[in-house]
Amino acid sequence: MKRLSFIFVALLWLSVSAQYQGKIQIAILFDTSNSMDGLIDQAKSRIWSIVNTMSNLRYQGQTPAIEIALYDYGNDNIPAANNHVRQILPFTGDLDLVSQKLFGLTTRGGQEYCGAVISNSLAELKWNGNPNDLKMIYIAGNEPFNQGPVAYKEVCALAAQRSIYVNTIYCGDYQQGITEFWYDGAQQGKGEYSNINPNLQVKHYDTPYDEKIRVYNDSLNRTYMGYGSTGKSKKNAQAEQDKNAEEQSVQVLTERAVVKSKSVYKNDSWDLVDANVSDSTLVKRLTKDELPDELKGKSEAEIKVYLDEQKVKRSTYQKMIGELSVEREKYITEQKKNEPEGTESDFGKEVQKNVLKVANEKGFEVEKK
Repeated sequence: MKRLSFIFVALLWLSVSAQYQGKIQIAILFDTSNSMDGLIDQAKSRIWSIVNTMSNLRYQGQTPAIEIALYDYGNDNIPAANNHVRQILPFTGDLDLVSQKLFGLTTRGGQEYCGAVISNSLAELKWNGNPNDLKMIYIAGNEPFNQGPVAYKEVCALAAQRSIYVNTIYCGDYQQGITEFWYDGAQQGKGEYSNINPNLQVKHYDTPYDEKIRVYNDSLNRTYMGYGSTGKSKKNAQAEQDKNAEEQSVQVLTERAVVKSKSVYKNDSWDLVDANVSDSTLVKRLTKDELPDELKGKSEAEIKVYLDEQKVKRSTYQKMIGELSVEREKYITEQKKNEPEGTESDFGKEVQKNVLKVANEKGFEVEKK
């Protein structure tokens, strides 16, 4: 009997393991003191390329869920009672919200307590317990890592015990970062240390595919239908984040459009097309006021037809963007071959490089195109 029970449990575990899609959780901790405007600008320019890198990963053939959390520290606008540490956003898969909060960051001089912000991120965020998940902290700043009331060695070691990698990005000279304990913080957290020039202008590549992707992105947006109490505001927020991306550069908007062509960009909490895929009975439970304007006055059968049509249109535009993005990446790869060796890195490049390295170690693979 015991043997049969063991076999049953083993088979159940194998079944669950085979279905598990994996999860990527990234907490980004920004120093927002006066000198860090360049760092924030780099993050704004790279956020969608970072998400694209993560969205290209596969775990046992499946696309992992992606969650991002944001903190800032070292800002006088944050009360000293909180050690000048603030949670901007808990873990979320709402990528428009991540962009909105990132573009809302402002800098102001303060006390930079690295140990405290890492400690808060460990205590407050809902880190998944599965050891196969990719769980990363990225902390960026330029003051000594050992400042403040919380011992960085202890909290970084605690993160490592929970299979959460602490990666440190020093905004300044490489050797200075070592002297100021940023290297040791990464060592204690089983992560990687790197340095960047925070005032470096992010380099983007013009390609013949950007304008075509922009056109399809506009068409893609028209397939979204806000429902419920937040539908209209969230649809407006989607357009606002397109605008924020484009103000950085056409290429940043392109990167965002590529993310929107993938399954990681899911908005079933406010978009009725996505919601109908997740729960086809939802429409029946919505009141007239909760329906999008386009569907008010339509019968249940007419609504179904309309939603199905929008789903087909969306899939078509996403496919077109996806195909163009593959050609775009090939074009950029060729352009990079002409770059001199030793080209300076930036915040986004360091995060992307590190994500791929650790993902490979954890058994994730990059999707072949």
